[in-house]
Amino acid sequence: MELTLPKKLNASQPITLETKGLVVIGVNGAGKSSFGKCLLDQYGSLAKKISGIHALFINNNVEEPISEEENEFSRLQSMITERLFMPRLSEYEKLILHLQSEEFEAAVNYKEACKVNPDLLPPVTKIDRIQSIWEKIFPHNRLVRKSGFIELASGSRDSDSYKAERMSDGEKLVFYLIGAVLCTPLNSLLIIEEPETLLHNSIKNLLWDEIEAMRPDCTYVYLTHDIDFAASRPDSKRIWIRSYDADTRIWDYELIESNESFPEEVYMEILGSRKPILFIEGTDTNSIDSRLYPLIFPDYMVKPMGGCQKVIETTKAFGQLKDFHNLESKGIVDRDRRTQGEITYLREQHIFVPNVAEVENLLMLEEVIKTVAHRLMKDPENVFNQVKENVIKLFEKDLESQVILHAKHLVRKKLETTVDRKITTVEQLAEHVEGIQQNIHVQDIYTNIKNEFSLYVETGDYKNILRVYNQKGMLPQSRLCNICGISNKESYLNLIISILKENKEDADAIRSAIKESLGI
Repeated sequence: MELTLPKKLNASQPITLETKGLVVIGVNGAGKSSFGKCLLDQYGSLAKKISGIHALFINNNVEEPISEEENEFSRLQSMITERLFMPRLSEYEKLILHLQSEEFEAAVNYKEACKVNPDLLPPVTKIDRIQSIWEKIFPHNRLVRKSGFIELASGSRDSDSYKAERMSDGEKLVFYLIGAVLCTPLNSLLIIEEPETLLHNSIKNLLWDEIEAMRPDCTYVYLTHDIDFAASRPDSKRIWIRSYDADTRIWDYELIESNESFPEEVYMEILGSRKPILFIEGTDTNSIDSRLYPLIFPDYMVKPMGGCQKVIETTKAFGQLKDFHNLESKGIVDRDRRTQGEITYLREQHIFVPNVAEVENLLMLEEVIKTVAHRLMKDPENVFNQVKENVIKLFEKDLESQVILHAKHLVRKKLETTVDRKITTVEQLAEHVEGIQQNIHVQDIYTNIKNEFSLYVETGDYKNILRVYNQKGMLPQSRLCNICGISNKESYLNLIISILKENKEDADAIRSAIKESLGI
């Protein structure tokens, strides 16, 4: 369907989309409902609004024309009469009555048709189709039809049934949504308000997949603030509404385009927060990165993206879209033996690299150790000096393996930059490879790194040791926990987290030390 969207801010021409689905997403109050109402008015009889949550309850706010002569007393009298003699029904109850009426009519017609053709198969009614999908959504329950009403039973065939009025709101909602869509005219434009409401995550996507497959002729417009649901409609277009001016009836919205570097669901989640964004490594919410950085940068939305390359790609992609979202974005990646040239390049892309080899090393910064020691009523200088001495000894013991690690990385980077991409023949390639050794002096690289690391040991350069020492077991092996009287590394991290959450003077000291390590 070619869908003409409501008026967009700063757009000279109406915007049209050729699509069978549109997801309209935005925060509460952004103007999604007004957007849907505009489409309803625009498409008239072709459009139908479906609101599951409103359908379950009687709407007492129905607007009815009132003559100027009608006084408050007569209005009240009319309302009482209506409630007593013509009680209102919810949309859900109206649907049940409509379906039962159709079921009865189909049964009568079938009975009459069988008099002429006894072998005639029974018709498939709307309730049959609803039942098929409903029982797929709730596989442990089944719908039982009896004369004049519908009952609900558990999955076992010999179980007792009970009236459908005792369904949970979620079960009623699923029944209503399937039935409401099924009863719409051919090729309808369906405005679905909050399609995820009252639905568990495990069923909401399956339900709408089934409904869309049941009525492929319809065009679906979903009004939602649920990021996961919005991302679950892969064949739909998506727009993000920033705001709505009710006086001019103009919306500020943008079409969200996906790319490999920046998945739509991530984009929508970030837009919904309206905070500046900080992309970090890791996926586990219990990782040190995920637990530490949100407290170091409380004004940012911290989003783990997996590996370092994903952080780099996403930060760049988000920065390129700044004209749309107007949000500040940064990234943090582990040092991973990067050269100063690499770090400088990343910083130009607003991607920061801590001045420590591992994220665990942030917990070993001098100011962090001293702050924790002071909190535990230990002598900060004494605690730090003991830890520093132990770390230097550990580094000296692992010196050779650390030198090799750094030398391998540097050689690898030099190989990447040395290979000539303009080579066109195998002879040129063979000649080039033979010449690489002349350009990469492995022994010199090894010697220089070893001399540098040995100097750190000799001078007790604790800060630089943290910068180059890739050893995840350094914190427990340094005996920091024992010296502070803490049981283990997890308890030490939890104490730092609790200090940061207090947001007092000690938190400022830890936060400043970690930000300084990041060069911020």
